[in-house]
Amino acid sequence: MNEYDYIIVGAGSAGSVLANRLSENEKNSVLVLEAGGSDCSFWVQLPIGYGKTFHDERFNWKYTTEPDPGLNGNRIYWPRGKVMGGSSSINAMVYVRGHPLDYDDWAKVAPGWGWSDVAPIFRKVEDWAGGADGVRGEGGPLHVHDISNEVHGLTRTYLTAAKQAGIRFNLDYNGEYMEGASLYQITTRNGRRESTSRSYLRPALRRRNLDLQLEAHVTRVLFEGRQASGVEFTQGGEKKTAKAKREVILCGGAINSPQLLQLSGVGPESLLRNLGIPVVQASPEVGRNLMDHLGFGHHYKANVPTLNQDLNSVLGKLRAGLQYLLRRSGPLSLSLNQGGGFVRIDTNADRPDTQLYFSPCSFTSAPVGTRPVMTLDPFKGFMIGFNPCKPTSAGHLRIRSADPFETPEMHANYLATEYDCRIMLAGSKLLRKIARSPALDAAIELEIPVATSAMQDDELLSFIRENASTVFHQCGTCRMGTDASANVVDARLRVHGVHGLRVADASVFPTIPTGNINAPAIMVGEKAAEITLEDAHS
Repeated sequence: MNEYDYIIVGAGSAGSVLANRLSENEKNSVLVLEAGGSDCSFWVQLPIGYGKTFHDERFNWKYTTEPDPGLNGNRIYWPRGKVMGGSSSINAMVYVRGHPLDYDDWAKVAPGWGWSDVAPIFRKVEDWAGGADGVRGEGGPLHVHDISNEVHGLTRTYLTAAKQAGIRFNLDYNGEYMEGASLYQITTRNGRRESTSRSYLRPALRRRNLDLQLEAHVTRVLFEGRQASGVEFTQGGEKKTAKAKREVILCGGAINSPQLLQLSGVGPESLLRNLGIPVVQASPEVGRNLMDHLGFGHHYKANVPTLNQDLNSVLGKLRAGLQYLLRRSGPLSLSLNQGGGFVRIDTNADRPDTQLYFSPCSFTSAPVGTRPVMTLDPFKGFMIGFNPCKPTSAGHLRIRSADPFETPEMHANYLATEYDCRIMLAGSKLLRKIARSPALDAAIELEIPVATSAMQDDELLSFIRENASTVFHQCGTCRMGTDASANVVDARLRVHGVHGLRVADASVFPTIPTGNINAPAIMVGEKAAEITLEDAHS
């Protein structure tokens, strides 16, 4: 069978949701094409295992940006999920809805995406361990775990230090109020990673009308005139095609979806003509508006116990392993990011402008042979980090050739505005303020490197440019909006200028949300399913 009602490209955070929802009606035949393989890996299912999958080409596209002028010409590594569940199978599992004003901003350009529209969808998604309260949801497909009783003692020291620095504690940043220092909520269930593969896709695979094809790399959307009629893909070295009776829905994420559109003739006209690609629809914004959260951290050597000893020593590994095997608990069942929160550095801001991260361990990402790995430091250490929530710099991506297997150019354009530089400086100073509070100061032996504590603003900004890195929140490259000249998809996620083709993933975000983007991407999958089914019956 090579003809289906719906073809979904990508079994990731949004694609898995769509696969589940569209196949609920047995009359709909659904094909999901995933370029990666199965998520049946110990390191994928083990929550802390993302340190292993971070550079594993079996599960990861392993992208690298072009040299970035704002980061002293450095290239930045961008891991993206290439596996069932997509990036929800390799991320740090932190669950953040975003701020209500983020979605009210979306609704200004894409009606129907305001907070009042999407809040019920978040509740529908969630199985929040804290229970439903009118704001949070319970009983949804995605379990959101409360780690309050499991965090390392040093994480509670961080919360005390934040309070001493003037940041109040917030029990639930996904609740009525977002601002404050918090313990992060994570997407795990019974000590295992709760990806969208586990929560949405695998339960749906029992249905006879859902067909999942793995290691199926889609190379082109096929058109009959301006009607998307199917896709071309490569599997097992063989070129294949599949026909779509209703729609093709791209769920490849912020890199792969715009790449596939351009390869298929939807994109900047001059780029496509120069590469010899027939233009189906001139769409100059495909690949533009590339947004990301740029992070920076402070690294400390501690004089108190940290997770480094628990995960480095033979005895510590044995203890952690037994905790996990016997009770599905302990450090192996958690994320390295245990604490954090959201603050307003600019008191005039209408929402938090800075996100905080605290890890009761420290690590260095260093090359080992030709394969970089994340290695815990051999000493007692911890890290505090941050990222500006609403950066104003934007980049772009574009294909290099008509070869679908060639990685596109990715230009992040970090720290290109005065605002972004100013917030980065202020965020670094806030971290130092937290570290100097009595609670954490007593736990610190020294800051690494020591010299940063005496830097002037110009020196500190230069140091940030040299050492900052992504927190893996790329989005916006197929931005949605009603104005076809300035956006790629409309408010119903239909690609402007063609028929039978939608995009549903983080690439459609008009602006970057306040916080981690996996929960918003899952929400987009749910709303896309609702819209698609509505349009099918209109």
